[in-house]
Amino acid sequence: MIGSEYSACEAHVYPASAAEGESAVAVRGLQKKFRGFSLEDVTFSVPRGSVVGFIGENGAGKSTTIKSILGLVRPDAGTLSVFGKETASLSKADRNRVGAVLGETCLPENLNLKDIDAVMRRIFLHWSSSAFFGYADKFSLPRDKKVREFSRGMRQKVSLAVALSHGAELLILDEPTAGLDPVARDEILDILYDFMQSEEHSILISSHIVSDLEKLCDYILFIHEGRIVFFEEKDALREKYAVLHCTFDQLAGLDPSAVVAFSRGEYGMSALVRRDLLPAGMAAERAGIEDIMLYFVRGERI
Repeated sequence: MIGSEYSACEAHVYPASAAEGESAVAVRGLQKKFRGFSLEDVTFSVPRGSVVGFIGENGAGKSTTIKSILGLVRPDAGTLSVFGKETASLSKADRNRVGAVLGETCLPENLNLKDIDAVMRRIFLHWSSSAFFGYADKFSLPRDKKVREFSRGMRQKVSLAVALSHGAELLILDEPTAGLDPVARDEILDILYDFMQSEEHSILISSHIVSDLEKLCDYILFIHEGRIVFFEEKDALREKYAVLHCTFDQLAGLDPSAVVAFSRGEYGMSALVRRDLLPAGMAAERAGIEDIMLYFVRGERI
């Protein structure tokens, strides 16, 4: 279980740079209870000009957190702000500065791309038809085919094209590459890189494909069972932890504070360890973000 073990170890660690200056998104003390699940004191920010990758297993609370920020779920407690304003008081102009893609697309199934363009021109203050059809062509989306005939991946591409075509400064993306093949995922990552060339742009993105987030993100936000485990700069996180392959006796001889979690294998032990607390000269592999997440969720504790 996560609870006090994580609280004592890593929970509520916030990078200093994430607290400086204006945040594109700020979440403080978010709580939401459902039957059998609750978000507990979720707190983090998306610094202006940065990409925050939101990770966690299915049901951990990523989508509920994102929907709370977007005003689609009413929290029981906490404050949520976008561009320094509480979400409940955002004007239409403020909301137009946010582009969103949710895990389940909400596009009317009887419309084609030309119809969607006509609808969006009436909704968004700064809608660009040329940008929308430019992305549609880049994604090889047929203009005359109705949404009901699109695959899940194609619908995701339409949603992303909409999010990118109305002058948004902040993208909030929940599993935007779900259902896409590796080539399409790389294409979308390239588009998001281009979006981030402006210092005024920011992204909060959740994904189960952690390797995609490692390529794109500045910060990693990890949630498990409704609680934030850590929120750290990606590069600092990878420098902080390592994976050690060893015998049980070697593991037992380490300072307990150096060992975050371990697993038993057929040929020995492996452990997620604090690099700075290892004995001098002890070799360990640099941990990837997915390694870190898996040890926190599934590893045993000393």
